[in-house]
Amino acid sequence: MAAKTSTARKRTATRHRKPVSRARVGKGLTVPRDVPVFARLGMRVALIAAKQMDDHKSVVMSRKDAAILRLTHEGCTTCKGNGQIFTKGKDGSFTGSKPCPAKPTKAKAGRVKVAMAARFSPDKRTGLVGWTCPCGKRERPKFRDAKEATKALRAHEKQKHGAKTVGGAWYGQAATSAEETKPITEGAPVTKTDTTSSMTDEEWEAQNTPLGQKAAEARGVCFCCGGKGALYSARNSVHTTTVCPICTGTGKHRASEPATT
Repeated sequence: MAAKTSTARKRTATRHRKPVSRARVGKGLTVPRDVPVFARLGMRVALIAAKQMDDHKSVVMSRKDAAILRLTHEGCTTCKGNGQIFTKGKDGSFTGSKPCPAKPTKAKAGRVKVAMAARFSPDKRTGLVGWTCPCGKRERPKFRDAKEATKALRAHEKQKHGAKTVGGAWYGQAATSAEETKPITEGAPVTKTDTTSSMTDEEWEAQNTPLGQKAAEARGVCFCCGGKGALYSARNSVHTTTVCPICTGTGKHRASEPATT
């Protein structure tokens, strides 16, 4: 009798499924009215908490994307280590962003470094986009590009201003370069005395135009000098001009500026 021969079993090749976008927890759910009051209150709190957790996760993911670009483009002369280039119009207003055309200086970024840069680095918002509305509402830089910021701005306008567009603005936080922090009074003394002024002491000191932290950040200027880059002081008709110690004479807003009391 012939021996039985076993045939090898055919194994089906493993299919690699495409990643599916994760639906937000609680999306589309409503609180029923036929339940007790305390149960409805608990459901509302749970839905609000789920939305906040989802928003926080999307912000952290945007920070990680920006951190990867910063780490892989570190030392790049084209984007100044930002990973992308913010574009501006003829009037100097922010118009959008585009990827850095230069080749990355590093092949990859470590997972731990990316996580630390996205959560604890003082530059964790560098490379992201925010928006401001004339009504006073503003969002700090947390969107990956101007397209996502536009969606959030349009949602705010629809909720607060109806279907009417009130003219919001976008702004991007770029990496601070050495050229931007260079004082405009290079080669000149930090403090100098003006002997040609005909102003009184009160008129001379009235040139100081400090701003609040939020107003200065919205305008993109230094809160200490109001964008002038200098501070004015007078005593006994002696008028002096001092380079602003916060912006070092540039007049521009810096993300590392101390908060005003």
